[in-house]
Amino acid sequence: MKSTRNLSDRLWLVLKGLAMGAANKVPGVSGGVVAFVAGFYEEFIYSLQKVNRKAFKLLVNGRFKSFFQYINGRFLGLLILGMIISYFSVSKILDYLIVHYELYVWSAFFGMIIGSIYYISKDFGEWNRKYIGYVLLGIIAGLSISFLEPAKENHNLIFVFFCGMISVSGMTLPGLSGSFILMLIGNYVLLLVDSVNALYDTFSDIIQFDFSFIDDTSRIELLKVLMVFSIGSLAGLVSFSHILGYVLKHFKKATYAVIIGFIAGSLGVVWPWKNKEYELDSLGNIRIDAEGREIIKDYDRYIPSEFSFETFLAIFFIIAGIILVVSLERYNKSQKQNGKIRTHR
Repeated sequence: MKSTRNLSDRLWLVLKGLAMGAANKVPGVSGGVVAFVAGFYEEFIYSLQKVNRKAFKLLVNGRFKSFFQYINGRFLGLLILGMIISYFSVSKILDYLIVHYELYVWSAFFGMIIGSIYYISKDFGEWNRKYIGYVLLGIIAGLSISFLEPAKENHNLIFVFFCGMISVSGMTLPGLSGSFILMLIGNYVLLLVDSVNALYDTFSDIIQFDFSFIDDTSRIELLKVLMVFSIGSLAGLVSFSHILGYVLKHFKKATYAVIIGFIAGSLGVVWPWKNKEYELDSLGNIRIDAEGREIIKDYDRYIPSEFSFETFLAIFFIIAGIILVVSLERYNKSQKQNGKIRTHR
């Protein structure tokens, strides 16, 4: 599927990539939900599906323009650009908001996920027992993942490669948060904190012409882990897209039913009212990342016992999140009706 987009559409696609990148960073939130609600999920999956043997041959033979067109490179490039911008902008703002207004941020995400469930299910069509069963399976799977106990950290490179594959699951499967899965299997801190900080420190040293890190075995080990993790992420992104492309083509309604259930089950992860459980070092002290922040391992969820002003504001942000998603859906619908977004096969 290829797309013809004007400048306004391209800017919107960058913004959608920006939102997708920000969502992927938050444990419990899925960037795939953003893709679904923003109306580019299927094109995203089918474009990734084009990263195959034929694309590789085009690239090796130097047919770069044909390669770019074959994989829908403009679409993927604009999305990736938005995700990169997000890492240096929205993600930082989101970090600040979570630190200072955590309850309200989680409340907004909770409302946005509820709105996403409405968005996906409203055009589902006729329901029957089979599809309701698929929804229930998705809910059970989502809830089961939400309340699993985190495992121990594992540096094994084969396991790290596997972690890379599932870390991108949130981009391809709405409702499944890759960062939260990494927390469950014990490698969130290793892969998204320690190894990333090691890369940052390495770049800083190189800029200052300091190459003493070459003799730092722990730094080199972390860089090796990050490289294997990145390769696994790329492999996961391509392989998952092929699997999902196939099931969307042959079992579209069943797939949508499972996704609806999975997103509903993920509400347990983003439940606003929860207390933090921190990652501890060997001495029992709370671990701190390179920016001086305490590293969170898990959450202890609870139901508010009194209706305070804080609780009222949290409910307000839940409603605001729902309205935001519904408004975005109506905007996308009006854009398509006005012919501002045009697609052709």
